[in-house]
Amino acid sequence: MNRPRRATALGLALLSVAGLAGCTSTVSLEAAEYATDPACAAVTVWLPETVDELSIRETDAQATGAWGDPASVLLRCGVEPPAPSTLPCVTVEGISWLRDDADDPTYVFTTYGREPAVQVVIDSDKASGGIVLSDLARAVQETEAVRECVDPVETL
Repeated sequence: MNRPRRATALGLALLSVAGLAGCTSTVSLEAAEYATDPACAAVTVWLPETVDELSIRETDAQATGAWGDPASVLLRCGVEPPAPSTLPCVTVEGISWLRDDADDPTYVFTTYGREPAVQVVIDSDKASGGIVLSDLARAVQETEAVRECVDPVETL
C-alpha cells in the first residue's frame, strides 16, 4: 500500500504542536520540499480565516497553515505528489484527496493529481474532515489539476 510520505510524522507533529499550542501564538511547522513553488504562494494567499469554525493561527514555515487552539488542522503545500495508491480517495469540491487514517483519530489528507500537492492533517476529535476540505477548496484550487481519482470498478 502506497502512503503519502511523512503522513505518520505529520500526525505525530500535530499531537506535539497541540501540546505546545497553549504556550505560544505561532505554530511551528516544517516547510514541505516544494514549498517554494509559486502555486503554494497562491494557496497561502487564499487560506481562509476559519475552517470548521476554527480560527487561523500564525505559522513559522513557508506555505503552511494552522487552525484551532490548540492547533487541530495543519496544512503544508509543496509535499511530494503521491503516486497511485490503494488509500481511499475522496473528492470534495472537485478536488481529489487520498485519506490516510493510520493514526486515527488524526487523519492525513493529501491532494491526488495536483501539482504541487497539498497535505492537510486533521484531528477528527476537533474538526470534520469534509468540512475542513470544503473550507480549504478555494485555496487548493490554485494548484494545477493533472489527474483525478478513478473508481476501481471503472478500471476493470
